[in-house]
Amino acid sequence: MGRRMELLRRMAWLCAVMVLVITSLSAFIRLSKAGLGCEPWPQCYGQELRAQQQGAQPPEADTATAVARLAHRVIASSALVLVLVMVMAALASRPALWPQGRMALGLLLLALFLAVLGRWTAHARIPAVTLGNLLGGFAMFALSVCMALAARRPAHGAAPAAPAGLARWAWLGAAVLLLNVALGGMVSAGHAGLSCPQLAGCDLGAASWQALDPWQEPQTDAAQPTHPAGAGVHVLHRAGALLVAAVLLPLALLAWRAGRRAAAVAVLGLLLLQAGLGMALVLGGLPLGVALTHNVVAALLLAVVLGLATAGSRALSPAL
Repeated sequence: MGRRMELLRRMAWLCAVMVLVITSLSAFIRLSKAGLGCEPWPQCYGQELRAQQQGAQPPEADTATAVARLAHRVIASSALVLVLVMVMAALASRPALWPQGRMALGLLLLALFLAVLGRWTAHARIPAVTLGNLLGGFAMFALSVCMALAARRPAHGAAPAAPAGLARWAWLGAAVLLLNVALGGMVSAGHAGLSCPQLAGCDLGAASWQALDPWQEPQTDAAQPTHPAGAGVHVLHRAGALLVAAVLLPLALLAWRAGRRAAAVAVLGLLLLQAGLGMALVLGGLPLGVALTHNVVAALLLAVVLGLATAGSRALSPAL
């Protein structure tokens, strides 16, 4: 059983890395489609959606986007095969490893959901499809990390399990982080990235809370690419970032006091990096590279927080 657990642990970490690559490629495709990095900026922001709404032929994908789509399909298909192997490894042999098997089945359901959703992604015009892809990918990444930690065997002389209070605070941190990821997805899918061009605040005079409806198709205008109607969503995303900081800063302190100093430093460092990337996005006018890094850092921060959350259970090994 020990060898199977170790094999599952390694496969779960591999799955987490593959999903991180998949979500990064998906973010590149989504943000490129939205117009980040296009010319002339910012008039080209949202031009593909406008072309679809006007019945015109959208511009052809450039080489980088085409390669990203091909890589996305290949790695996503490989990840699905890996998840199937994980399900078999956990449940096909005796004794069945049901805790890991349930998580592997959850990964399989998420992978199938994303595969079905992918049929509508390329030409989707409503944020719900983008949001489903984003949250499904982050959920799959989170579950892979949890499975890897659950299958890890305690080392000799390891530190005791983390206090239950630390674990509860970490689960709260993971929840608010995922909530703000969803709000960031709405900013991106609703083409509201330029709705708040200043750090000091947003003009909410033209804001429409219909922009929060993921089934509402965003209306873009080349003459006004800032999309003032999306300012409300942008404000909520910024408020969500403050909420994340309000939860994760005490979490870092609790982790430090509980002896998990590497995790505490990682939480603090990634949180500060994420805040800096958010400000760079606003001040720099949505640079594509910064937006992609912002997405990756959110996933890494989630992984560290989940490590602290799972450390509160005696059935799991000590986290970072």
